[in-house]
Amino acid sequence: MRLLQQGRYELRNPHDPNGTGKFYQGREIAQVMGHEGADWLDRPEREAEEAPSLLIKSLGLKPGMVVVDIGAGSGYLTFPMAKLVGPKGKVLAVDIQPEMLTIIQNKAKAQGIKNVGLVLGDTADPKLPANSCDLQLLVDVYHELDQPYEMTIAMKKALKPGGRLVLVEYRKEDARVPIKEVHKMSEAQARKELAVAGMTFVQNIKVLPWQHILIFRK
Repeated sequence: MRLLQQGRYELRNPHDPNGTGKFYQGREIAQVMGHEGADWLDRPEREAEEAPSLLIKSLGLKPGMVVVDIGAGSGYLTFPMAKLVGPKGKVLAVDIQPEMLTIIQNKAKAQGIKNVGLVLGDTADPKLPANSCDLQLLVDVYHELDQPYEMTIAMKKALKPGGRLVLVEYRKEDARVPIKEVHKMSEAQARKELAVAGMTFVQNIKVLPWQHILIFRK
């Protein structure tokens, strides 16, 4: 095995073909799904497979909240959350792929939705103001972050005091979950990594068929 230290990260070879070969806290970072896969995010069977409506219900969103959908993709969850926070609230859709933000922009225009904002982030920073949001949601995103430590520090700064960071990740503990291994995360691994960045674990809401709902607080 070839091991190259890069600060907090390690480069290893050989590695999982679906991974980047870059490791953080013993976990290989997965390859990012490109905008070409946007249709998969909007697939009709997603509700039956993953119960995203149950996820949104579990978040306890209230009118007037500022919510951030980090790695928003096609906006599949952005728009249901925008309805719940209402006209006095706001959902910011953050992505590093301009093509994904264009998809969301077109959907918002077509649906006449006014409380969705677009933010082009980068691999180390979601580009959000300090102390600006009540909740940040990352659905099947954290395991693909190229710089998870730097990104978590930046997300933490953007949360209001007591704000929540929510990771939704395919359960690595469950071999029956039909997802490639490098795209899964265990609760223990997620808690380990976010503790390094100073986030406090609150709970794992275990209501989804395939995924954890891991709640952390600033």
